[in-house]
Amino acid sequence: MSEKDLTEQEEIFSKVLRAGRRTYFFDVRSTRAGDYYLTITESKKFTHDDGSFHYKKHKIYLYKEDFEAFRDILEETTEYIIDSKGEEVISERHQKDFRKNEPSENGMPSSGSFVDVDFDDI
Repeated sequence: MSEKDLTEQEEIFSKVLRAGRRTYFFDVRSTRAGDYYLTITESKKFTHDDGSFHYKKHKIYLYKEDFEAFRDILEETTEYIIDSKGEEVISERHQKDFRKNEPSENGMPSSGSFVDVDFDDI
């Protein structure tokens, strides 16, 4: 199979969801027999101290015979989360106005940050 054939095969249908440092790719691909299946790829960007970066990718292959069960379980679990915790994002790292190590409303640093303590005052 030529490189052109591989490129055409991979471009059957594709959607991208950008979500902060993560990007999700939903790609329709073709089996050797000509049937279609779905790949879902999570790509997460990591930045090194020197400013360079790399991506970690995780991929799920989903075939047509599993679509209905996958959709049912995805719907059931997402409804459970929304019913249990609502749609508001609780993790402060996911809040649009979150700034690491800044004081919260009570004057204390945000959770997950470090506080300098001077033991000479004890």
